[in-house]
Amino acid sequence: MSMLLNSPMGLLTVFTIGFIICMAIFLFFWIKKQVEKDENQPRL
Repeated sequence: MSMLLNSPMGLLTVFTIGFIICMAIFLFFWIKKQVEKDENQPRL
């Protein structure tokens, strides 16, 4: 674990995985909000 956090590639890997997890959470809630907004609109 210390090698992962001490090397530049290890830090890049940790930040990349963290960014992907944050992006997935953001997309989940954003898409959920868009679906709820779309369901409330009347259909033609």
